[in-house]
Amino acid sequence: MAGEADKAMSLSDSLFQIASVLKSNGTDGEVVMGFRGMDPEDINLKEPVFIYFDGLPVPFFIESLTKRGNSKALVHLTDIRSYEDAEEIAGKAVYIHEDNMPELSIEEDGFEALIGWALLRPVKLSKKGEIKEVEEVGEITDYIDIPGNPCIEVDVDGEPKMIPLHEDLILSVDPEYHEIIINIPDGLL
Repeated sequence: MAGEADKAMSLSDSLFQIASVLKSNGTDGEVVMGFRGMDPEDINLKEPVFIYFDGLPVPFFIESLTKRGNSKALVHLTDIRSYEDAEEIAGKAVYIHEDNMPELSIEEDGFEALIGWALLRPVKLSKKGEIKEVEEVGEITDYIDIPGNPCIEVDVDGEPKMIPLHEDLILSVDPEYHEIIINIPDGLL
């Protein structure tokens, strides 16, 4: 039994949140999912999604997906067959394995590609302004496209914080390690 728990824990380390179950829809187990930073149609339907129950990731397969708008979809999952089943997963986060994440690039997908990246800030600069030391602020959880003032939402110790995404504040972007360094103005954290 300990072996199964170890497998589940190592699986948890490689899962990324892609959506949340917003609510049930109808009486046959269909749910409405809100997707984060990806098009619902980019999901590989041959691979499972995961929802946590009692601290462990439980796999489900998407039987059908009907896109609604840019970031929502009506979804039927395996073994979710009734209104009661759907209500049990309402409000839960939905994850996929990192190997199944669609490749996003800022050039093609815009700043929504930053969701899931680590936000870092400089804590020590050289006299020439070169970055000497950084600290991790948190994980980018959302991109908010406010006209003239785009922002990212960052999970800082379990609390969401909005950070402006202005080109003058961005010091470095590292697509390989999914990290962005931003000179965060005082008072925002």
